[in-house]
Amino acid sequence: MSTKTQQTLQTTPEITPEAPSRPTTGAASDADFRAVNGPKVLTKTAPTAQTNWQSVHAEVLRRIHTRHWKPGELIPKEVELAEQLGCARATVNRALRELAAEGFLDRRRKAGTRVATHPVRRAKLDIPVIRLEIEGRGQKYAYGLLFSERRTPSPEICANLRVTPDSDMLHITSLHLADGKPYMFEERWVSVAATPEIANADLSKISANEWLVLHAPYTKGDISFSAVLASETEARILRTQKNAPLFLIERTTWNGDHGITSARLLFAPGYRMHSAI
Repeated sequence: MSTKTQQTLQTTPEITPEAPSRPTTGAASDADFRAVNGPKVLTKTAPTAQTNWQSVHAEVLRRIHTRHWKPGELIPKEVELAEQLGCARATVNRALRELAAEGFLDRRRKAGTRVATHPVRRAKLDIPVIRLEIEGRGQKYAYGLLFSERRTPSPEICANLRVTPDSDMLHITSLHLADGKPYMFEERWVSVAATPEIANADLSKISANEWLVLHAPYTKGDISFSAVLASETEARILRTQKNAPLFLIERTTWNGDHGITSARLLFAPGYRMHSAI
């Protein structure tokens, strides 16, 4: 091969094939184009791992806040939203249920889902394990069982738990401490019929509060907050003055129609409760 030929080969530019384009003029038809290049395929956006119920929740909330959906307006059905957002219908359902629980949506069977006319923000309250609550504050936890016996309930507990006067109940009082100081005095009634395993639990080593959170699932509950004056007994247990103001939480939980427990929780002076809305 000559030197001139070699130079020609070295300087020849590299040609990259281009994808065929549909002719705009001439005799070639759509059928001719498809015959050479194959049929046109329509693709649909597939769900991604990022399209979870939290992201759907955020998008629906954005549409509500920006008035894309106005108060009282009927929003698209779950199937439509799932198609719009590229996710499963179950994902949309979970997000809408959360928003309804938070007060932003009004969901009615066979009537669809509407933006709440007067949205009400609701605080979310969990049943805490007192040990974890104290340790979460960086304090050392201690616990003492004061009293425990099986007996029939008082009239007040019968009304709270909707049980009969001859029901088998466990009556417990205990004290929770933080850094060696009284934190909360707990008086609790537990239905043995609803949670039979608690009869064999060693409540001197684990509090009824923690045992129930771990072993007794509940479906609904009732909770109230108030300020009360310490009785002489309560003042002695919490190491404060008689008639000192105390923060009181009264809580009752059920599993379906079966009452599980009714608790009276008295916190030592200085207790502060925090919740987000």
